[in-house]
Amino acid sequence: MFDNLSERLERSFKILKGEGKITEINVAETLKDVRRALLDADVNYKVAKQFTDTVKQKALGQNVLTAVKPQQMMVKIVHDELAMLMGGETVELNLQSRPAVILMAGLNGAGKTTFAGKLANMLKTKRQRKPLLVACDVYRPAAIEQLRVLGEQIGVPVYMEIASQDPVQIALNAIHEAKAKSYDTVIVDTAGRLAIDEKLMQEIAAIKQAVNPDETLFVVDSMTGQDAVNTAKEFNDRLDYTGVVLTKLDGDTRGGAALSIRTVVDKPIKFVGTGEKMEAIDPFHPARMADRILGMGDIVSLVERAQEQYDEEEARRLEKKIRKNQFDFNDFYSQIQQIKKMGNIKDLASMIPGVGKALKDIDIDDDAFKGIEAIILSMTPKERSHPDLLNTSRRRRIASGSGTDIQAVNRLIKQFDQTRKMTKMVTDPKMAAMMAKMPRR
Repeated sequence: MFDNLSERLERSFKILKGEGKITEINVAETLKDVRRALLDADVNYKVAKQFTDTVKQKALGQNVLTAVKPQQMMVKIVHDELAMLMGGETVELNLQSRPAVILMAGLNGAGKTTFAGKLANMLKTKRQRKPLLVACDVYRPAAIEQLRVLGEQIGVPVYMEIASQDPVQIALNAIHEAKAKSYDTVIVDTAGRLAIDEKLMQEIAAIKQAVNPDETLFVVDSMTGQDAVNTAKEFNDRLDYTGVVLTKLDGDTRGGAALSIRTVVDKPIKFVGTGEKMEAIDPFHPARMADRILGMGDIVSLVERAQEQYDEEEARRLEKKIRKNQFDFNDFYSQIQQIKKMGNIKDLASMIPGVGKALKDIDIDDDAFKGIEAIILSMTPKERSHPDLLNTSRRRRIASGSGTDIQAVNRLIKQFDQTRKMTKMVTDPKMAAMMAKMPRR
């Protein structure tokens, strides 16, 4: 996501390197390159021109402080304008009604149904809400079944009427069901088309008028670039939706839709889809996205993801085991599962400043832990609880059972022993007291 744009912008800023001050000439040269970078990223031409004109106006009006180099000042101005271009501030979902109704709209293939499941899962697990999914796509044969399977996967009920061909009545009946059974959020999945047509528009408009949703979210595939922006505008002209959802931002997308859509339709981007898993959904934060585009990472989002997986009771239990030197492969395996729940490994690494650029050309398999998991799961329960039992013959058996070799098993056990020693040292009261006495600068 945005890799090519980030690289191009970095090259653009180098034009100012070594310059003593910002002048009309060096700014014009830099912004000419910035505009090319934006156009290459499939940003709307008018948006790109307006953006660079605004940056130029602000840059030429700046008195560069002695302690700040022109290149740094330009990065700061571009960062702030990128954030404003994408909306400036995070816009939350409106969930005031009981039940709150969220209507999904968009074309076929954009990921509406999958996103409906992700949103229900997020509202259930992170906001302690009680959602009900509603299957109103009565045309695509697999749509109702897909939603049913997703609902079963995340433990959220799905309202469906297999025999009905009236999506408006299905939606109304679902809201009555939600009120009767105390569901506080109703997420209505609607039909899409391969292209915009009058029948689709009339149907989605009729559903909206009937259910009077708190939120109407337009789901758009960010990999379609400028087409996504044009489609979003046509939908907005007819539906006047409340927010945009960008899916497939983890794919090979140039990012033009994310940078253009807010300006063209004047509606906030509320969520982004960042992978196939049900947890791969993030609220859209314009400033954080600007950080990532400019290679500054996104530590705040990384910490938030870690906190979501943090279990205070489990942490206390683990600390006790570490203090008693009882940390075993069951605990090791559990920690791996928590890391995996945080999301795609390469995506997580890109949130650390500087790391994303270093990993740009490195392919990190999302199943990077598969070999380690196979080795641990090939151990007997007793071996996992008592790693000291792992002699040579046991290691050979584990290598055979996990489809690896003895060197891989030995390497993992060595890494595990080092981890155990380090964690024991960190939690040792004597070591903590020694650290506390050390002089601080």
